[in-house]
Amino acid sequence: MTKALTRPDPRKPLQYSDGDVDLPMLAITLMENKRLILLGITAFFLAGLAYLALATPTYEANAVVQVESRPPVLPGASANATAQPGALPEASASTEIQLVTSRRVLEEAMAHLDLDIQVEPHRLPVIGSLVARSFTQMQPTGLAPAWFGYGWGGERLNISRLEVPDALLDAPLQLRVEDGRRYTLSDPEGNVLVRGEVGANASAQDIRIRVDEFQAHPGTRFTVTRSDPTTVMAALKRDISAVEQGRNSGIISLMYSHADPQRARQVLDEVTQAYIRQNVARNSAEAAKRLQFVSEQLPNVREELSKAQAALNAFQKRTQTLDVEVQNRALLDRTVALESGIMQLRIQMTEAAGRYTREHPAYSTLQRQIGQFEGDKQALERRIQALPDIQQGLFRLNRDVEVTNQTYASLLDQAQQLNIARASAVGNARIVDPAAVNRNYPAWPKPLPVLAGSVGLGSMLMIALVLLRQAFRRGVEDPVDIELLGMPVLASVPFSRKGQEFSLPAGRLRRDGRPNLLALRAPSDLAMEALRTLRTSLHFARQQSKSNLMMIVAPSPGVGKTFVCANLAVTMAQAGQRVMLVDADMRRGAVHLAVGTRSMGGLSELLAGKISIDEAIRKVPGAENLSFISRGSVPPNPSELLMDPNFPRVLKLLEHSYDIVIVDTPPVLAVTDAALIGHHVGSCLMVVRWGRNQQREIALAKQRLEQNGVEVKGAIFNGVQNRGSGRYAYSHYAYLPATDISH
Repeated sequence: MTKALTRPDPRKPLQYSDGDVDLPMLAITLMENKRLILLGITAFFLAGLAYLALATPTYEANAVVQVESRPPVLPGASANATAQPGALPEASASTEIQLVTSRRVLEEAMAHLDLDIQVEPHRLPVIGSLVARSFTQMQPTGLAPAWFGYGWGGERLNISRLEVPDALLDAPLQLRVEDGRRYTLSDPEGNVLVRGEVGANASAQDIRIRVDEFQAHPGTRFTVTRSDPTTVMAALKRDISAVEQGRNSGIISLMYSHADPQRARQVLDEVTQAYIRQNVARNSAEAAKRLQFVSEQLPNVREELSKAQAALNAFQKRTQTLDVEVQNRALLDRTVALESGIMQLRIQMTEAAGRYTREHPAYSTLQRQIGQFEGDKQALERRIQALPDIQQGLFRLNRDVEVTNQTYASLLDQAQQLNIARASAVGNARIVDPAAVNRNYPAWPKPLPVLAGSVGLGSMLMIALVLLRQAFRRGVEDPVDIELLGMPVLASVPFSRKGQEFSLPAGRLRRDGRPNLLALRAPSDLAMEALRTLRTSLHFARQQSKSNLMMIVAPSPGVGKTFVCANLAVTMAQAGQRVMLVDADMRRGAVHLAVGTRSMGGLSELLAGKISIDEAIRKVPGAENLSFISRGSVPPNPSELLMDPNFPRVLKLLEHSYDIVIVDTPPVLAVTDAALIGHHVGSCLMVVRWGRNQQREIALAKQRLEQNGVEVKGAIFNGVQNRGSGRYAYSHYAYLPATDISH
């Protein structure tokens, strides 16, 4: 624990130890700061509880939709329609998921529920929502009393219409209830825009509003916002979750969360209903398109039928003929069938031309069929040309009437079938479970995840804070780090909890006037054993010193320098030596507090010539051979007093009057006083605090003293804590008197 005073080699450069990661040391650091970590975790835990109490709960609505792999065949459509070339592929669940949250579906839901109109009562910040929720739970249909113009629960406002100019979109408008029926609407700056009554339309300045009802006390304010529809749809698309349950199952689960459970259910229900309606509309679009085409052809065919009948009647009247002869009836029927088939194929070709290109196989098939029918028709035309002229004319007119009549009847039949198909069409999606909300268990916040997350976050942040602080403030913890700087460690003084308990706040004295010295109140403490070992080392080292004046310095404040000076002086006095303790820190010296007296009448007054040396010297109660000189009153020029010739004269007198003179000095890096005092003493020791003073800080203090001609003989490693980390461990053992067990 001790080393002889040896002068370091000035030619040897200063060395620094490389920092490395020591897991046991990190664990011990966390254990030392466990109170801080637990305090932070407790604070985060309480913050989690406060969040659970103050956060607005959100409720989750759930719905389930099933999507069939193939759409059913529509009534009135051919069974092989879906098998035609170019038919649409099967609808997958991933495609339907995108359709559920499409803009077309969301627009329909938004329009039905007026989701772009948002109404919020004016609540007291932080606790207003909590109080309102508590009141609503106790009185679902009640209205809380009005205090301070805020809403405290039960307020309700229904707006069915709100139109504002683009400049006021997303602007928080203020609606104030005037009495049981009247209200005023103001802009964010408080300017009144509209005055209206419940149940009536009100308009002014391009603003139109209709309030259907409200439940609120006069003076209650509501924040009314007309949001941009695109913003509302983007929020809905983000908040509505749609996932397929199982691979290729066709079962889609929908979820939507909102602070109002009824609104959450309404929104999800409206979205699913709009999706189903549009799904049916998509599947009946083919029938609707064909019906539209047939409806457009009917007037033209009816007009052609009227013309053909008029021409036939005129010809019969002119030629005095009644009908086609019996032997030509079969030829007429066959011709009519061919003409009807050609006309139907031409109608289908016209319809196909709107769907396909001329190179499409369906279109080419119709062309081939028409070509075949035209060939058969030409063969019949040659037979008809062999008939007499009157029979030919009557034949052709009857053919036109019957062909047109059959076409018209066929179109009427198709129109009826397609109309039925459109009206009775069903989609390939259906609602399995309609939207529902569990009002008893909100989706968020959940107590267990919030508290676990707050505790986990608090633990991580506090551990990171402790390690970060340790990384930035880490001082030397191994005597080797000090010896690398060329200073032998003369003693390692362990940390003393009793010494910490005996210490008092700066500027305070004990009421009983007793000294606050560990050497007098707990002489068997481990720190005192280390100081006695230091006393022994100094006893032999002083025999080689030119003077019995010893200065004890420190790189920075708060390292326990005064503790070492005062208790080391007591141990030397207890060994029979005449010891003088001088507090040369005239700025913030605290030796007088350690010995239990006042600071006035000390070194500053002595150097200023206000008192004599005999008046400055005082005795320490409990230590007969120990005397001390306090710092005195704080002077305006401490450094100038130390440079005064009186200071070396005082030290000379003390040197000849006492066996050892210990001088307590200010920190080296703070002021220049230590360098001034060092020129008049025989030896200098530096107190280094374990875990506080960094290696570079110690090296800088040593360098500053040596630049002023003051040689540091060695270091006192103070406040060493017992750590169990291998090479850094320095164990201290108490060696107390044995207990008499003869009794």
